[in-house]
Amino acid sequence: MSLHNSPAATAAADLPPGPGAGLPPGPELTQGSAVPLSIEEGGEDEEEEGEEGKKEKEQEKLSPIPSVSSAAAGGLERGAKNQFSTFSNFITTINQKKEGIGNRNSPSQLVIPDIKNVRDLPPICLDVRQKQRISIDTLPQELKAPIPSEPSLPIRTKTVKDFQDDVEKAKSSGDWKAVHDFYSTTFDSFLEINAAFKKDISSPFNTIEDSGINAKFVNVVYDALLNTPQDVQKSVLKGIINGLLQEWKGPRTKDDLRAYCILLQNPQFSNTSTYVIYAHLLRQIAALTEADHHFLVHWSKKISQRRFKQLVDRLLQFISLRLFPAKPEEFPPMVKCTWWIPSATKVLALFNAANSLITPPIISYTEFYNSTLDHIDLMEEYHNWRCYGNSHRFSFCQYPFIISIAAKKVIIQRDSEQQMISIARQSLVDKVSRRQKPDMNMLFLNVKVRRTHLVSDSLDELARKRADLKKKLKVTFVGEAGLDMGGLTKEWFLLLIRQIFHPDYGMFTYHKDSHCHWFSSFKCDNYSEFRLVGALMGLAVYNSITLDIRFPLCCYKKLLSPPIVPCNHNTLVGICDVTLDDLFQIMPELAHGLSELLSYEGNVEEDFYSTFQVFQEEFGVIKSYNLKPNGDKIPVTNQNRKEYVKLYVDFLLNKTIYKQFSAFYYGFHSVCASYALLLLRPEEVEILVCGSPELDMSALQRSTQYEGYQKTDLTIRYFWDVVLGFSLDLQKKLLHFATGSDRVPVGGMADLNFKISKSETSTSWLPVAHTCFNQLCLPPYKNKKELKQKLIIGISNAEGFGLE
Repeated sequence: MSLHNSPAATAAADLPPGPGAGLPPGPELTQGSAVPLSIEEGGEDEEEEGEEGKKEKEQEKLSPIPSVSSAAAGGLERGAKNQFSTFSNFITTINQKKEGIGNRNSPSQLVIPDIKNVRDLPPICLDVRQKQRISIDTLPQELKAPIPSEPSLPIRTKTVKDFQDDVEKAKSSGDWKAVHDFYSTTFDSFLEINAAFKKDISSPFNTIEDSGINAKFVNVVYDALLNTPQDVQKSVLKGIINGLLQEWKGPRTKDDLRAYCILLQNPQFSNTSTYVIYAHLLRQIAALTEADHHFLVHWSKKISQRRFKQLVDRLLQFISLRLFPAKPEEFPPMVKCTWWIPSATKVLALFNAANSLITPPIISYTEFYNSTLDHIDLMEEYHNWRCYGNSHRFSFCQYPFIISIAAKKVIIQRDSEQQMISIARQSLVDKVSRRQKPDMNMLFLNVKVRRTHLVSDSLDELARKRADLKKKLKVTFVGEAGLDMGGLTKEWFLLLIRQIFHPDYGMFTYHKDSHCHWFSSFKCDNYSEFRLVGALMGLAVYNSITLDIRFPLCCYKKLLSPPIVPCNHNTLVGICDVTLDDLFQIMPELAHGLSELLSYEGNVEEDFYSTFQVFQEEFGVIKSYNLKPNGDKIPVTNQNRKEYVKLYVDFLLNKTIYKQFSAFYYGFHSVCASYALLLLRPEEVEILVCGSPELDMSALQRSTQYEGYQKTDLTIRYFWDVVLGFSLDLQKKLLHFATGSDRVPVGGMADLNFKISKSETSTSWLPVAHTCFNQLCLPPYKNKKELKQKLIIGISNAEGFGLE
């Protein structure tokens, strides 16, 4: 499994200094919240140094965070080391306050002083365009630094039950001293964190398989934390600051990584008042070496689903509130802490990598979407990424998992529009330069077809006008009057898909068990029609048309292999790593048989009597193929059956259809060639092509337009009462009946532009639909029962366009 981006990062900046105590006290901490912080972080401004800079040189400074080797960092330079002071006088202030506290239940007031001289965090990933996704399972030798010796840990004997007993006693007696002492001691340093939460302090736990963290104890301690008195909560934050200010000498130990992993789970960081401390924690984690990230990723995948999602949500909230703070005065100015968002996004990338390691994943990939980013200038992000992708400039496009499918669709649409405008402008310039009269038709991809020769005419038109594929599409049916305002284009797509995917056409095989199409493995002399289907899919995405196509997810994985067409035409395309899970999506019965072979406990060679040779029927003739050289002489045994299954799946999904799929691949990319494809997952390409399967009929009701009816008319009220009461299957049939597809565009139901028109026909007639315009013609039925009966008959017996 690979990371989406290289975790190469440096921490060229030190933690900023604190100018000392003596500031007025901040607001009192209320129960259930964390330390209120009043911090203004400064940038690198030489004009502000002066006398202040001279004083800072006399103060203590934190050792710089170790940098990744220049090779691993992708050429990123390490910044200069800043001088700064510690929080020593801040902590002295805390201690002075605590001396006057007689009752530990009384909340103390805590203020963190102003922070100056914050240096921007360098970029933290390689350019996504290079697709150099560093594997977290294999690391370069230079990253495998020798494991430093772990310092001896203090012995702590408190158990989960002991801690729970202390909390219960404190709640009943009001004396929180034992609990306070535990928290203040445990979080005072990274060593103490390990002493408390390491399962066995005598064991190193230096493997990715086991973090050595007593997760149950960590969860119990954190669950109780927000219900403790406020001075207890402050003592935890004070200890975390101490840990972050530790003098680092040499590479991090595994105990340090364990401490980072534990600190990240602190629920106090959900409160905006702790964000400055949280930001510095994230910064240090983001700046760890790739080898350290390797461990954190594998350890993170062991976190429970609920707590894993809490961690992800906390990071997303941190990014959102930094971008659009509800109370801007709570945070330092954005220009003075530009490293906050890059640090948080990099740490989020580690959780995304951990999530991708598990099948099924811990949480859905959509849980990493940050819808706040839908409201920023996405095209500026996209252009920054394209122009400065491998430089020191951060862009969210370096981490596409955080960008929602709706936002990616906007990027792709605007990128498509810019390409359309550019191509049309060039055509106009060429025409004028030749002193020819400009023609408006030259600005469009004009496709003229006969209904009786739909496939052949479409193939000829697209082949002949290959240079115009990136222009706006307009379709004309020969011999028919009418302007294409979108309806003719949609009809052209629907009719073409209907013909091409018909079983008699022979290009695709429909698998009833999986309800999807797959490429026919039959050999032919000309694969241009597969290129046409690929171009159709590309034109649909390019022109924002939703198609009623049922390909398995594996098809979209292959379409992105690679996402950018290679310059070398000898490079294989459409070849990806396929698994038994991919075969299950297409041929579940065969996949089940292979799965049984893998789990068979008897003697495979004697009982199955199979070899590394498979057979396929082609036009009534049985042909044999060797999965490896001399495969017909190599028996399948208990020892090599995994290899047999892997080769068989690769043979079915890659090798036997290579020519068909490569033509399909080049057809799709002839229209959709764009760096924006690098931002997409296979699942997202499927949604762009086919729409989303998630239906929301209430949203459709809100966005529906009416012609001849008012939304308050009795027939319309009957209609929505019936539809909202339908089963999901009937709702899908209705959507398919009215629009030609049972899926929803990326923008939701509102993007369907669904219309209900009044039909002046007899109420004995069934409803009629114009799928090209997403229009339903509904007679004015007299009662709800009649409407429901006629509607169910109509939608259940209509001919569809996409499947059989």
